[in-house]
Amino acid sequence: MKWSEAFIPTLRELPADAEVKSHQLLLRAGFVRQLGAGIYSYLPLAQRVMERIARIIREEMNRIGAQEFYLPALHPAEIWKESGRWGVMGDNMFRLKDRYQREMCLGMTHEEIFTGIIRDSVRSYRELPQIWYQIQVKFRDEPRPKSGLLRVRQFIMKDSYSFDADWEGLDRSYQKHYQAYCAIFQRCGLKYIAVEAHSGAMGGSGSQEFVVRSDAGEDSVVSCPACGYAANLEKAATLAPPLADAAVDLEPELVHTPGQKTIAQLTEFLKISPAQQMKSVVYMGDGAPLLALVRGDHEVNEAKLQSAAGAAELRPAHGEEIRRFFGADPGSLGPYRLSGVRLLADTALRGRRNLVSGANRDDYHYRNLTPDEDFTPEYCDLRSAQSGDLCALCRQPVEVFRGMEIGHIFKLGLKYSESMGAHVLNEAGERIPLVMGSYGIGLERILCAAIELYSDEDGIVWPESIAPFDVVISQVNSSDSGQTRVAGEFYAQLEASGLDVIWDERRERPGVKFKDADLVGIPYRITVGNRIKEGKVEIFRRADRSRQECQVGDALQKLAELREARQT
Repeated sequence: MKWSEAFIPTLRELPADAEVKSHQLLLRAGFVRQLGAGIYSYLPLAQRVMERIARIIREEMNRIGAQEFYLPALHPAEIWKESGRWGVMGDNMFRLKDRYQREMCLGMTHEEIFTGIIRDSVRSYRELPQIWYQIQVKFRDEPRPKSGLLRVRQFIMKDSYSFDADWEGLDRSYQKHYQAYCAIFQRCGLKYIAVEAHSGAMGGSGSQEFVVRSDAGEDSVVSCPACGYAANLEKAATLAPPLADAAVDLEPELVHTPGQKTIAQLTEFLKISPAQQMKSVVYMGDGAPLLALVRGDHEVNEAKLQSAAGAAELRPAHGEEIRRFFGADPGSLGPYRLSGVRLLADTALRGRRNLVSGANRDDYHYRNLTPDEDFTPEYCDLRSAQSGDLCALCRQPVEVFRGMEIGHIFKLGLKYSESMGAHVLNEAGERIPLVMGSYGIGLERILCAAIELYSDEDGIVWPESIAPFDVVISQVNSSDSGQTRVAGEFYAQLEASGLDVIWDERRERPGVKFKDADLVGIPYRITVGNRIKEGKVEIFRRADRSRQECQVGDALQKLAELREARQT
């Protein structure tokens, strides 16, 4: 392709509304344009990158025996109601009605659709295992679209599904996907880690996320450098460093605390540390109130709380609900002399003594509350891990960092097969439910992660495997017939060798051409300039900004050697 014929609308100025690096560079380098909140048009450069990512995914999925489908994005409500997720998905699901007022939705994911196909088509364990996948547009009514392609309302996913006759089969399918995902992300040039994860609305017995370390990410990842344990914040189990309280028995003491509602305010007012306080947070679990207690310097982890409470639906209580059950407003709540409310306490409170908590009376708190003496809670892991916590496996300090999710694999088990009646006959002729797995990769996530990992002040530095072009030929003087001849010969030979090459023969200053090539992030540049009079051209490598001058006749061989060295 010639640059003068390509649509590459680069921008010189930084877009004012773009906050994260990948969003800024995708706009500046002419990869995307925004149509609406969380809705983007992918211009030719982005489409080329997405196609390369999809090709890598297809090759690795096909290698594990997966078969590709193409399924509808428009779904009737009935199939989601079969699984029970029509209500669970809430406002995140795009819902509509057709002309006959039948309820429909735009697909967020395709567990129900694939389960329906196999339920109606596969009868015997002899037809298993099956691994099916698609690369499909998905829709999510994201309440706060932001960060460019990282949080959008329309996106492209590879989702695959495994169907086995038993749990051992699921373990094998899950491991196949784990290995395939590692290969995909390595081939895409990403530095990633696999972390234990919370299954959320997907359900199932276990899951792992594949995460790229990035400040632009929306996940918090807990990692132990000593033993390699890693989990996202929703799942991570760590130990709070132990605290010693004075071993004295003090009676609960009511204290007037006018206007003191927060942990920070009480810390100053009572001259105590946050760790000597209990933070009380009220939730409604399946319609019933529950009080979650954590240490004052800790935060409630809602994913852990939902698991501990065993609630299908969990939400923070509204103000009027809090007043009805506690007789006070938030900031004055606590477990002492509380009745009619389920009480869950984080394990870091077990064994503590003489703590401060709200009195369930506005502007009053109690001193000297001791768990298991002054109130009796259910203990469970409720807190979000923090840097400096101790690893639950090796008791060494952990770190917490931001991460960007690029893939997620789930052991769904029987969740969908039982709710939707997907059974087969086993060897004994008995009907058994299919054991399922679900496995997703966000293609835009790979694209954005590559930019977040590999960019500099001049633009994008694409991994060679997913760059929009392999080589750019920059002709310094478009009016020079000698340069045109040499550049044209390079262009024809590189195309014939199977490389994606773009020839920049525009009537622009050399500096403009070089800046555009750097901004777009093409891995290699062959500069054809005045030195061809001496039989020489320059090869520039974007990744390390190295330059090598060589003879015209040796240029393509030298380029091949540089590319080979990068791939080994």
